[in-house]
Amino acid sequence: MKKLQILLSLVLLTSIGTTCLAANSEDLARENAELKRKVEKLDKDLGELKKIVIPQAEASGSQSPMIVWSDLDIQLYGYLKLDASYDSSRTTNGNYAQWVEKENENDDDNQFNMTANQSRFGMKINGPDGEAMNASGLVEVDFYGGGSENKSHLMMRHAYVKLDWPEYRFNIITGQTSDVISPLFPSTVNYSVGWWTGNIGYRRPQIRLTKETELGADTDLKLEGALARTIGRDSVSKTDSGEDSGLPSLQGRASTSLPLVGSKLTTVGVSGHLGKEEYDIDASGQHKNFKTWSLNMDVTQPINKWLSFKGELFTGENLSAYLGGIGQGVTLDSPNQYEEIRSKGGWIAASLGPWDDMRFNVGGGIDDVDGGQINTGNRTLNKSIFGNMFYAFNKNTEWALELSHWKTEYDGPGDADNLRLQTALIYKF
Repeated sequence: MKKLQILLSLVLLTSIGTTCLAANSEDLARENAELKRKVEKLDKDLGELKKIVIPQAEASGSQSPMIVWSDLDIQLYGYLKLDASYDSSRTTNGNYAQWVEKENENDDDNQFNMTANQSRFGMKINGPDGEAMNASGLVEVDFYGGGSENKSHLMMRHAYVKLDWPEYRFNIITGQTSDVISPLFPSTVNYSVGWWTGNIGYRRPQIRLTKETELGADTDLKLEGALARTIGRDSVSKTDSGEDSGLPSLQGRASTSLPLVGSKLTTVGVSGHLGKEEYDIDASGQHKNFKTWSLNMDVTQPINKWLSFKGELFTGENLSAYLGGIGQGVTLDSPNQYEEIRSKGGWIAASLGPWDDMRFNVGGGIDDVDGGQINTGNRTLNKSIFGNMFYAFNKNTEWALELSHWKTEYDGPGDADNLRLQTALIYKF
């Protein structure tokens, strides 16, 4: 309807302009009267057209056009990634390495994988900003949610709201995001970024509070605390043991940034968590309580513009939900039935570059499980070392190549090692 009005108006303005150019002072009054008559006729015709069009639109169920969008600042981001990898021995899970499966059951059983599952899509939402508080949100997914290899399902990575009071350097996050504990990760081509081999911490629903304070000219203190969903395992009654505990887990971290080496600030953090699981051990209602806890340290040390180091240490019990203990949390079978598995470890990595269009990363990690709390056949040690290169074709497109070595030890026969070669093409947007 608006387009019709605009078209008629353009025709009218064109007529007016043409008439004015040809007019003279003697017949101006006559022409004005003629133009007035034409405008009145156009208004009448437009009214008749409305009487015809509007009832037809209502009869067909059509509605007036609406803008389906938001008045907030919304930014889309992510990347498309194809990974291809060769392993000299069979690994779990194949598309990305977690640990090497028993060598006595898979004698140098090499494998090749190719996947686009790590392709990632996210949306940042900002606003409205107030005088005291700013609101924002973030949603992010990838395709590691299960399903067949060429029909992969979406997996939620992040989905949270953030309320920020900049003047007080205080914010609240509600939703799913990364754990407060052990917040760092090495830069790897492998999707698992050192999980199950020294790097613990994942993502889960939580309510998080963060407060930052300036202690000096170049020294800051950050305090973070969260009530987080306890992620457990199905018990006899098929009830999640974290849900059945009736309590959230507690997470906390204190960190400081201060000048220690050169002109760059060093960041040191200490973190930990404490939670409980209630496991139904039979259908009669008997249950067993398990605790989960960790104590962790993280360090970030930039040296100069082309070299930086970072790493973490951890110790704790029942860490399978935090990707520690080489994926083992509680021993449920005899002879070590109902033992909370203790593990310790850590990782360190260096980032070099960029130089021209290239950057490099090297590092390694280890997860060491207490052998007295597991049964024969379980994993006791998992370690890896890696080196990779990223080459930028342009600001959006990268090619990556990574070589890593993995060694997994077992209680009893089965110790295995694996050489993994992985390459990827990444298109960022």
